[in-house]
Amino acid sequence: MTAGLGIRSVAAVLAMAAAWFGSPAAAATGEWSSHDTLQARLVSPVEAGGDRETIPVGLHLMLADGWKTYWRSPGDAGAPPTVDWSASANVAGVDWRWPAPHRFTLFGLETFGYDREVVFPLDIRVERQGEPVALRGRADVLVCSTVCIPVSLEIALDLPSGPAAADAEAANLVARFEAQVPDDGVHSGLEVEAASVETGKPGALAVRIASSRPMVEPDVLVEGGDWTFGKPEFSFAPDGHGATARLPVTSGPDLVTMPGRMFVVTVTDGPRAAEARVRVAASKTGGTGIGDLVPILLLALLGGLVLNLMPCVLPVLSLKLLSVIDRHDAGRRRVRLGFLTTAAGVVTSMLLLAGMLIGLKLAGSVVGWGVQFQQPLFLVAMAAVLVAFSASLAGGLDISLPSRFATVLGRAGGSGHAGDFATGAFATLLATPCSAPFVGTAVGFALARGPVEILTIFAALGVGLASPYLLVAAFPRLVSLMPRPGRWMATLRRVLAVALLGTAAWLLAVLAAQTSWQAAFVIAGTLAVLGAALILRNRLGFPATLGLVAVSLSAAVASPAMMGKPAETSVTATAWAPFDQAEIGRLVAQGRTVFVDVTADWCITCQANKSLVIDRGEVADALTAPGVVPMRADWTRPDPRISDYLARNDRYGIPFNAVYGPGAPSGIVLPELLSTETVLEALGRARGASTLNSQNIKGGLEVNASDDAPQAR
Repeated sequence: MTAGLGIRSVAAVLAMAAAWFGSPAAAATGEWSSHDTLQARLVSPVEAGGDRETIPVGLHLMLADGWKTYWRSPGDAGAPPTVDWSASANVAGVDWRWPAPHRFTLFGLETFGYDREVVFPLDIRVERQGEPVALRGRADVLVCSTVCIPVSLEIALDLPSGPAAADAEAANLVARFEAQVPDDGVHSGLEVEAASVETGKPGALAVRIASSRPMVEPDVLVEGGDWTFGKPEFSFAPDGHGATARLPVTSGPDLVTMPGRMFVVTVTDGPRAAEARVRVAASKTGGTGIGDLVPILLLALLGGLVLNLMPCVLPVLSLKLLSVIDRHDAGRRRVRLGFLTTAAGVVTSMLLLAGMLIGLKLAGSVVGWGVQFQQPLFLVAMAAVLVAFSASLAGGLDISLPSRFATVLGRAGGSGHAGDFATGAFATLLATPCSAPFVGTAVGFALARGPVEILTIFAALGVGLASPYLLVAAFPRLVSLMPRPGRWMATLRRVLAVALLGTAAWLLAVLAAQTSWQAAFVIAGTLAVLGAALILRNRLGFPATLGLVAVSLSAAVASPAMMGKPAETSVTATAWAPFDQAEIGRLVAQGRTVFVDVTADWCITCQANKSLVIDRGEVADALTAPGVVPMRADWTRPDPRISDYLARNDRYGIPFNAVYGPGAPSGIVLPELLSTETVLEALGRARGASTLNSQNIKGGLEVNASDDAPQAR
């Protein structure tokens, strides 16, 4: 009995020792943790920690057929694997290395990752050398096939103290994937020589590569900055030892801000891979050629001309019309000079606006067409000027303000050329919230380029906007076609005064959306006092008038800050989802169609699109149909997310509408002026022929309806 107990005791001790030290393979390999789509474990090339400061380990993933996971930079969709090591013992930190990924192209999206099998080499930094290490991790891995499923697995590996003898099987497995981690070019023979930006439509990043042997199947992946890039096109040297990869820019800020930025460029060619940090150089072409600018300048001229027909500019045109009637008997020279001065005011103001945008852009600020209408103080100032114009009309043109105040305001019918110039400047300011046809394209092209292009294109916009004044200046006899002065002019003045007050009321409605209706009503009251003081200024006297003007303007300026609670937005039949640029890709991957409407209360064209197309009839029904997600981005107030989205689409003004779907994952950009046919046709194209079933999503992200193998690694 005693002998039996002794034998069993010895056996128990041996079993405990085996459980702790184990066989060489068991000590260096953790247990598999499994999911239907994925298996994960930890492996180590060494059996024990020894006296190492760092211990090599590998995170081994085995993916089921047809499933993949992602690289550190997943591309247009996806998320990289992560591990929470907080439950580990004697671990100071973990350094992760990434084998070169495959490129997957589907639905027009470019993603980077791994299928079948991958081992991520890890360096475990120990806290106390020579003591056992207990690795405990929760691995969160996004795996994708026809659907994407986030998988969470518990992984573990115990490395005892003692000599760090090698485990040949585990060492070979980790070494095989360690060899796929991009190097600095010494062993792979690949070198990234330079990168430069190429402007154009679309722009591109040109990467020059050198190779110690002819390249067979190269690929280039770029990380860094806010830009995304499409699949590269290669131009090879005759001997195959060099190539230039041209990666089209698919989204991101202005290309003029790219030179000087640092990118991480990874080059692969079969099993070879190299990585380098590269500073982007400017294009050797030196910018946009005059030949490229000619079509845009013509669009800018046409867009400026069309702006004269927009409601934003009509009040100023009405004032100029009245001045023409008053000058019916004026000489040709006087008429010509007056209209030339107004045209000069338009062009000069447009150039000043361009200069301000250039300065803001160089300072890294958000730029855009009409963004000043996002500022409450600007709206108050514009409304006050319109009230002053209206008061001048209602009070009669023969009443003069003390000093030159009326002249500076561009008082209707003023005899000075300063008034003519101010009329042109005011027309430019009122034109900025309008994105007429052709204006958005021209402004977007300009703001995506350098200072010279911006000034040139904005000058063309100014000439287009000033063209009616230039026409009269060239042919003064056109004034003779106007009716003779008479009693009817008093009625006309009152009509025009009401029109100006209507424009001021619209500005206050925009202000209400930014602050509150209470603030808008208070400002309306103060501006009413301002108008009354200007009309009755001869009865009140100069001191009283000046005091009322100062008090009313002070109250108007202070009201938005004191009563700044945003007004509630209107309710429509369409249930609009809040704007989320990242959500667009996820919805499209699920087979949904997304209609994006970037709008603002100060955008006249936006309101016309909503009332005439978006919120009516077939379009409203289509936007509420199953599988369609209407998403509205309200730019009434400054929002950097919306500014970034517009910049990524080379747009700096609104309205902007785009439709995304399985048939158009990159989006279909609609024209500024919408029509029912245009919207419905775009929705149909974006919907495509996809037959994806949202019930198969399983709480994940559907991104691929095929079992395509990775393309062009």
